Amino acid sequence: MFMTSEQIIANLKQYANAQAIDGMARFGIRPTQALGVSIPTLRKMAKEIGRNQVLALELWDSGIHEARILASMIAEPRLVSAGQMEEWVNDFDSWDLCDQVCGNLFDKTPYAYQKAVQWSQQEQEFVRRAGFVMMAELAVHDKQAPDEAFLPFFPLIKQYADDERNFVKKAVNWALRQIGKRNDHLRGLALACAYDIQRMDSKTARWVAKDALKELQAREIKD
Repeated sequence: MFMTSEQIIANLKQYANAQAIDGMARFGIRPTQALGVSIPTLRKMAKEIGRNQVLALELWDSGIHEARILASMIAEPRLVSAGQMEEWVNDFDSWDLCDQVCGNLFDKTPYAYQKAVQWSQQEQEFVRRAGFVMMAELAVHDKQAPDEAFLPFFPLIKQYADDERNFVKKAVNWALRQIGKRNDHLRGLALACAYDIQRMDSKTARWVAKDALKELQAREIKD
């Protein structure tokens, strides 16, 4: 049964949970408009709705946090334009919206690698985070990608490892770890990158390196 975006938003509002909004705030999630609807509930709704690019765009335009996450679940990657990606990334106002959109949708578009490079060099906090989240998500999801696809990411990881903003440094660290976990070759390159970062005169960079080395070296021993 087809539903309009208005009906979907009305359904979302039925699941509104003020306590959940308080819980989100404790995790640093403070979007301008939130209902407190859980991700499992959104995934269930997305399954019922199916892929629908027009609905996705309308839900995004509502400005409601959960409607935007739902939009990323039902949008059609092949119909997503580079322009749409730019519009949406500039609307990000929380780390979870950033991560959901990148992992549900953006990493499946033809522009994924290009945007990862571009966004990681932008100054806005959630845009830069999106660049590094894209690197991490591509490392996990793009199983067929050759190692060469990830090589341009290492200089960017090193360049921005000293960004002190919490949501950025965690994404830089995440990207380094996930790329290094793909295979032995990339793990060797990730370890070398982490050692370079460790030598930087930056407390933030040293944290990024230490945390990544802990995981990558443990895998080395285990293997």
